[in-house]
Amino acid sequence: MAKPRELRRRIKSVQSTRKITKTMELVATSKLKRAQDRVVAARPYATALAEVIGDLYAPELAERFPLLRQPARDGHGRRVALVVITANRGLCGAFNANLIREARRRIEQLEAEGTGVDLHLIGKKGITYFKFAKRAAASQRTDVGDKPKAEHAAEIVGPLMSQFEAGALDAVEVVFAQFKSAVSTPPTTLRILPITPPRADGRTGGRADAVQSQTASPADRPSAAFYILKPSADAILEQLLPLYVRNQLYRALVETAAAFLGAQRTAMKNATDNAGEIIELLQRTYNRARQAQITQELAEIVGGAEALKG
Repeated sequence: MAKPRELRRRIKSVQSTRKITKTMELVATSKLKRAQDRVVAARPYATALAEVIGDLYAPELAERFPLLRQPARDGHGRRVALVVITANRGLCGAFNANLIREARRRIEQLEAEGTGVDLHLIGKKGITYFKFAKRAAASQRTDVGDKPKAEHAAEIVGPLMSQFEAGALDAVEVVFAQFKSAVSTPPTTLRILPITPPRADGRTGGRADAVQSQTASPADRPSAAFYILKPSADAILEQLLPLYVRNQLYRALVETAAAFLGAQRTAMKNATDNAGEIIELLQRTYNRARQAQITQELAEIVGGAEALKG
């Protein structure tokens, strides 16, 4: 059994750790509310953009708008830009590991199809991992943090749109944490380029359904034929399509930021609870050790007294 002095040191150490984890839990909880507000605020705008593009879309537009150009079915010779969003910090359980695992799965799947992959990394954890794995990255950023802005999304996706329009890329995909709730943040792969055209039922098709909001069916919403479009549908789409792509990446950034804070809050709460259990166990052990020490001292005193009498 450990000595009482050593047990006291361990109890103080765990108590200090519990104070830190409790503080981090409270900070994450405070930040999570604002992050959730950003996620909720981004959804109506994305829904409105999807509805307008769905109303204006026609199959022949793919010939005039490069962002609508669909890739060839054969994966050989194609090139895909994969944007992987992770956090800059840890202490959030398996959050970053799950995102990296999803990115690796998608990379292996694309390369098995004969598709080249350009890796674009956002967040220190992803950068550190792929550097360790000796996987070259086309670009990397660590300045987005917990408060993504629309400007960040524009700076990241702008060059990718230019490469896609020039034909250097066949698709752009994003690996991020889809924020469903504070405890449900599954890693998700979303294709943001080319823009997936609406299906016959008025909903967007393909993998974009992972995070895109539902749009009304043609029977429930007015047709574009009833709109007065100025200057023209083509001019409107020319402005809306890049805006839509930037918004998709912005939503991925804000959802990942909110998911990270939710994961950190959960991890710190579990750490705080575990620290409390350890302190309780150490306190009981200390009490038993202290009781044994006192009993031994009393026995020695009684034994000494008896020896003096004899």
